[in-house]
Amino acid sequence: MNNKYDFYIDESCHLENDKIPVMCIGYIKVPMTDYAELQKEFNQILAKHNQKSELKWNKFSNARTALYKELVDYFFRSSLQFRCVLIKYKERLNHTDFNQGSHDNFYYKMTYYLLRPNNSNGDEYRVFIDIQNTRGREKLRKINEVFENEYKGKSPFKQFQHLHSHDNNFFQLADFFIGAITYKTRVVIKNIENPTPNKMDFIQYLETKSGFNLEEGTEPWETKFNIFDHQPKIKL
Repeated sequence: MNNKYDFYIDESCHLENDKIPVMCIGYIKVPMTDYAELQKEFNQILAKHNQKSELKWNKFSNARTALYKELVDYFFRSSLQFRCVLIKYKERLNHTDFNQGSHDNFYYKMTYYLLRPNNSNGDEYRVFIDIQNTRGREKLRKINEVFENEYKGKSPFKQFQHLHSHDNNFFQLADFFIGAITYKTRVVIKNIENPTPNKMDFIQYLETKSGFNLEEGTEPWETKFNIFDHQPKIKL
């Protein structure tokens, strides 16, 4: 029997000229057979902590640290998986030589490398992308085209669709993990001396649970919590 999975993709610091040295794109992978139960447990945790607004890293609240840590515990005991592509030193990107002069082409490549480890082997996938972080149908069409060409018309990625992040908990979990990864990486790269203590406390908790430093890549074969570390070449 083929397995079916949904991917919820979010991005952080993805704009080309935002003067932020890192970018991250990642997903939460959800087995469709477990979807209802996973959503139920997630909602129970939110209700327990009286969390009614959308969960986002840029709205990190010191008073909500217990909630954030409980969601980390929930993730690591569940069947969910997380993977991201972390791009460091974004200012080094050379779109002229490597991406046909387009930041969008670079985005398509990173989405491809993000999803590529999910090989066919009979499984089927649906991919949902936060509509607030994209440039419309053309981007979805191009990503779908890339995988159709890769699999010669027999792509296991059956659907690419926009959704609003506030409509699904798994977007919000992806946003929170990606936010933590980019924050820790910025602290390290820019040698920030006084990072927010509560954010760093949460990051340390996530690192302990995952077994990895968030600013570093994980082992390539890691499936539960995978970080692909991408660094563009230094411009000569």
